[in-house]
Amino acid sequence: AVAASQGCMNNLTLGNETFGYYETIGGGAGAGLDFDGASGTHTHMTNTRITDPEILESRYPVILEEFSIRKGSGGKGAHNGGDGLVRTFSFLDKLSISLLTERRNYKPYGLNGGEDGACGENWLIKKNGEKLKLDAKTSIEVDKDDKLMILTPGGGAYGRK
Repeated sequence: AVAASQGCMNNLTLGNETFGYYETIGGGAGAGLDFDGASGTHTHMTNTRITDPEILESRYPVILEEFSIRKGSGGKGAHNGGDGLVRTFSFLDKLSISLLTERRNYKPYGLNGGEDGACGENWLIKKNGEKLKLDAKTSIEVDKDDKLMILTPGGGAYGRK
């Protein structure tokens, strides 16, 4: 048995009348009896890989401003849960966005006294600086110079420290 992970993949689609783009984003994996959970990995899925930033930016009207480990999002315990990811996009055109994400309301649970991992969060940052928290499952229109920040969940820890 292992502690809970980020849940199913974090799905993002974006596009307009001339193109469509789809990606899945990893998060934190749960820890087990004798191992820490992996950080920034896909869990509960197979046969997918995220697009390299250079390809993404050269083919689509987006700039990937951040793609990093979400430090401290994994649960703490005898074996720590893996950390999630931070992925922030800046848009160069008006686009339609859809998100299908998990573990936004329920933390990835720890086991045998291990702490839970952090919930994920989805944020729209308007070009005027206003921040709007987005639902786990949503479709929205974004304007040029808006940003989307996806914080994926961490994994749960296993065992007390």
